[in-house]
Amino acid sequence: MELDWVQDCLKQSLGYNPFPATLNVRPKGAVDAATWQRAQTELAGVPLAPTDGGYCSARLFRIEIRRGENAGGEPVAGAILLPEVKDYPKNKIEIVAPVRLKDHLDVHDGDALTLEFLN
Repeated sequence: MELDWVQDCLKQSLGYNPFPATLNVRPKGAVDAATWQRAQTELAGVPLAPTDGGYCSARLFRIEIRRGENAGGEPVAGAILLPEVKDYPKNKIEIVAPVRLKDHLDVHDGDALTLEFLN
């Protein structure tokens, strides 16, 4: 995330400067894991091609993020950044947003988040 070309591509694709680190989360259970797997196969996402041949490409999935499982409140716009590399963990979800999500949503390790995929 600290690579200039990644920041530039994310700004161009998302319309904002992302916080220079991802929030990494994992699906809470089997239903969440199945939803994440389905999203990866059914949604095209936004391609993110490297400008230098030494790096991997990725896809972005636009989302809204809320704190909690049955979360209300104002959502935060963000995106899931999925590197297209062999053996990338199936249960790892890297989230980018224009703010530091841990601070903005007051989340701590183990807290639940709601991610809503946008078209």
